Amino acid sequence: MIRRSVFLSVVSVALLSISSFADAAETTTRFDPRGTEFGNLVIASVTDLDFMQPLISAFQQSNPGVAVTYIEDTSNNLDASVSSACSDRVFYADLVISSSIAQQVRLVNGGCARVIGSPVLSSLPDWAQWRGELIGLTYEPAVMVYNKAAFEEDGPPRSRFDLIDLMRQSGKLNGRIATYDIEDSGVGYLFAFQDSTEASTWGRLIEGFGRNSVATFCCSSEVIDRVADGRAFIGYNVLGSYALSRAENDPRIGVILPSDYTLVLARAGYIPREARDATAARAFLELALSPQGRAILDGETRLLTPLSGPAALARLSDDDELTLRPIPLSPALLVSLDRAKRVRFLSQWRKSVTPPSP
Repeated sequence: MIRRSVFLSVVSVALLSISSFADAAETTTRFDPRGTEFGNLVIASVTDLDFMQPLISAFQQSNPGVAVTYIEDTSNNLDASVSSACSDRVFYADLVISSSIAQQVRLVNGGCARVIGSPVLSSLPDWAQWRGELIGLTYEPAVMVYNKAAFEEDGPPRSRFDLIDLMRQSGKLNGRIATYDIEDSGVGYLFAFQDSTEASTWGRLIEGFGRNSVATFCCSSEVIDRVADGRAFIGYNVLGSYALSRAENDPRIGVILPSDYTLVLARAGYIPREARDATAARAFLELALSPQGRAILDGETRLLTPLSGPAALARLSDDDELTLRPIPLSPALLVSLDRAKRVRFLSQWRKSVTPPSP
């Protein structure tokens, strides 16, 4: 998951973490200070360290006396850890960053965060901040990834309508579609729930997934790996940051922003109520949205930002009428976490995508 960097002293320890959803490795990585240590910023996140390391490096250049401890986990495991810490009123991290924004809103709504109190909030669009306590740091589309060799003759589907037609009209995609396991992945569940409310194609889409024996995975990287080596031809609802970054260095895969609409996620951060170093956490958030931070996020990581993302995606797309639909950070997201709704939604998903027993 993590490539070791040679220019920093990094100590990584894999800790076994068990959640009710799945077993996964929580990884803790320490970046030693570049001067005399007088602080330690603890960041808990679901973001792959490779994508965050440039920001961490820039932060330590400006704050050489601050060590950074980076805790990386899956979205559901992270949510369980920070929820428990909030409930028990104990320290877990100084800054929490997650792509599972519905869970982030729930935590902030439950009083687990403190006011960020930074002028950087005034630069953000309204949809990318909530209550002065939760802010969107990135601008990441939900994309389709495809294996170029598999679609060399006819070209890949460009919309959900195209994908549904392809799943119905041929056996080409049977066993060759990959997407999130929405019971295991917080962001996968969020994208699926948003799909179900955004478009009339949802029922036909998951029916097609079931008929074509869709394979599901916890993480974007697993889906992209399968598409790259040809075990899958299409990866659906993959985080665009990971897909675009991978596609730049892997000629086997292509990336599509669906032409009917493209959901956009702002990976959100908040400072926990029990943070030990809220000042350093605030400085990190301010860096991420500063010109320097935006240059980093718009660069190799392709995480983009709410300030620069729309123009960047327009340049990347062949569609002159690209329909981008950012998911607002608001209490409306809590609907997807309602226990009864979640049970019904996951039941519908299982019935549709799980082949019946013989």
